[in-house]
Amino acid sequence: MELLETYLSLYIDHFTVLKAIQDPSSSEIVVLDVRNAPKQVKGDQIQGALAIPAKELQNHLADLDKSKTYVVYDWTEGTTLGKTALLILLSHEFKAFELAGALEGWKGMQLPVEPAK
Repeated sequence: MELLETYLSLYIDHFTVLKAIQDPSSSEIVVLDVRNAPKQVKGDQIQGALAIPAKELQNHLADLDKSKTYVVYDWTEGTTLGKTALLILLSHEFKAFELAGALEGWKGMQLPVEPAK
């Protein structure tokens, strides 16, 4: 039971993230697109997300603000890039979560996306 509770505590829901991106000036949430693909392959991303591929995240930690809460996402919930990025952030004492359902779930709920940057 404790393991499941810990596992679930690492996720954040779509509606919390949606509220944050609708009013970014008052939110402490920063959404990170951690997919390891060029923008042409990605096609789109969550509105307002910063693109930092998981394979490069370790090199960009100094660019991130530790007072913010980071939400990482990958293509689907079954892939490991989001979990890898989450582990990197948490192990460097950032407050971070993985988006429940990943980009696939976000788009499935027809939530806002924009062309990948």
